Amino acid sequence: MCDQLDFASQRKSYQHMDLRHHVRDIPDYPKPGILFRDITPLLAHPDALNASVDEMAKPFLDQKIDVVAAAEARGFIFGTPLAMRLDAGFVPIRKPGKLPFDLHSFAYELEYGTDELQIHVDGIKPGQRVLIVDDLLATGGTVEACLRLLEKCDAEIVGCSFLIHLVALGGEARLSPYHVHSVLDYGGDDAEDELSIQNRPPGPSI
Repeated sequence: MCDQLDFASQRKSYQHMDLRHHVRDIPDYPKPGILFRDITPLLAHPDALNASVDEMAKPFLDQKIDVVAAAEARGFIFGTPLAMRLDAGFVPIRKPGKLPFDLHSFAYELEYGTDELQIHVDGIKPGQRVLIVDDLLATGGTVEACLRLLEKCDAEIVGCSFLIHLVALGGEARLSPYHVHSVLDYGGDDAEDELSIQNRPPGPSI
């Protein structure tokens, strides 16, 4: 009983944490004019990491999620703990050459060429309720490709959950009509506009 009380008290303290204090702003990375949102300090802080996962899961706790799906690589960071919070399975979406079994594939256009995402044919069954997870929503290209891939699997897509949303880059519109949830929204006054230089639609989110 004592352990349960301690856990509940700890969870309550997470609600008052300002997660922005754990996201480091790095100007002019990876090129001049870009403001990079570095989440590694947040990942290294146990309470901030737990709070982030809790907030990403919160709108979906009563949605009977069967599977959490995420694309490599940073999507895996939050996808697995979110699956555990939601009592769901986790299914990785990967680049070509990484999965050994029979596959569903989806190729999509980048600014300079194409890319492809793959998932095992038995990873998601038709009709399963799926939540897509990533660390960041920017232009939305990669997550849009994930949506198209999961539609090929006849999944019931419940929504998409992100830690960070760079609102000015318009990625949310590309994920319509699916529900989009984000924990930290950064607006146009936060200098993300320059990110579109390296990652214009229909390229992947970064």
